[in-house]
Amino acid sequence: MATEPLTPAGIIPMETDGLPNRYFIAVAAVLMQLALGANYAWSVFVKPLVATEPWTLTQVSIAFSIAMVFLGVGSAVGGRWQDRKGPRLVATVAGICYGAGFLIASYAVSIHSLWMLYAGYGFCGGMGMGMGYIVPVATLTKWFPDKRGLMTGLAVLGFGAGALVMGPIAARLIQSQGVPPTLIVFGIAYGIVVTLAAQLYKNPPEGWHPAGWQPVSAVSKSASKISYTPAEAVKTWRFWLLFLLLALNTSAGIMIISQASPLAQQQAGFTVVGASAVVGIVAIFNAFGRIFWAGISDMIGRAEVFFLLFAIQVVLFFALPSVHGQTLFTVLVCAIALCYGGGYGVLPAFTADVFGPKYVGGIFGYILLGWGIFAVTPSPLLIAYVRQTTGTYEYAIYTLGVVMLISLIFPILAKREIKRVAAQSQGV
Repeated sequence: MATEPLTPAGIIPMETDGLPNRYFIAVAAVLMQLALGANYAWSVFVKPLVATEPWTLTQVSIAFSIAMVFLGVGSAVGGRWQDRKGPRLVATVAGICYGAGFLIASYAVSIHSLWMLYAGYGFCGGMGMGMGYIVPVATLTKWFPDKRGLMTGLAVLGFGAGALVMGPIAARLIQSQGVPPTLIVFGIAYGIVVTLAAQLYKNPPEGWHPAGWQPVSAVSKSASKISYTPAEAVKTWRFWLLFLLLALNTSAGIMIISQASPLAQQQAGFTVVGASAVVGIVAIFNAFGRIFWAGISDMIGRAEVFFLLFAIQVVLFFALPSVHGQTLFTVLVCAIALCYGGGYGVLPAFTADVFGPKYVGGIFGYILLGWGIFAVTPSPLLIAYVRQTTGTYEYAIYTLGVVMLISLIFPILAKREIKRVAAQSQGV
């Protein structure tokens, strides 16, 4: 049974069975993720910080990488914590940490302290972002067994769209006010949004499902009827396959997204403001990819979607270095963001399908922990270092194309493994 008291009907609309309206919780999830996803606009801060502080491109990019590492750590901590205590407390703490991270980063820039920037934006902000990210994802897998892919995709859509809101506003605020005041504005605003949204979360009773719903699609029929604990899940080959799918897709996409603004300026000749607009457009496709591919996965399967994501990116990464026109450059980068977002939209539902929804917060949190440490950390640093030492992004981007080509084998392996386990569970 749920561990939290029911919220009064006057605050959250109720279903006929006396439980909160699950769609109202979904709206709160999108708003919360929108605030957390502002982290993806970090590339807007890169050039101003390099120009005004005694820091190199690589040093500034490390702040983003640290935030990604602690997003993974925060997801693992928050996932296990919410499995025990429920989502509301975890999300509240996340909002406080996330807002504080921006405020500490502002002070760090004002006193020119690189290490304090890492501690604020990287550690504190990353932990808050991770704890906050996992809550709506895990909660919605429990409330929407009938449309698991679509609704978890909707939740992380907000995360992908965060840079759309922050990017253009931040670029103009930086030009008129400077970096520290801009960070203060966002720290206060986003801290309040996340903390307030947190108060609307609760888990459904264990075993709850919509009245009259029965699993009839091939995807829902193949979903696990057994709920694995995190400790049990990490001992299976399936867990590491899911980890690889997310890690490979994310490592490729985040290289481009983390450097979207300077890449647009160098390769396609965008102005600073024009490049910030590209960051915003990329955020739209990042966000849309999460719900688009997640919805598709409800129809054709999770592994099948990952195969498509990898195959499309093979073409995109081999084509991108030779494109210098602004329109075509924007199209290709947006297509990469569409695929990048798709991985985030599909993987939470995939995890719940494979291991059951009860402990999906802890299990998906573990996946994000490994992803943050072993997949995301090197990616922004690598592309920044290659650009700094060679003067071009070309070599790193071609490498991504090769990696995506090799990666096509893993969705195939995942599909075979899921079929085998589903057949065993049905006594075939």
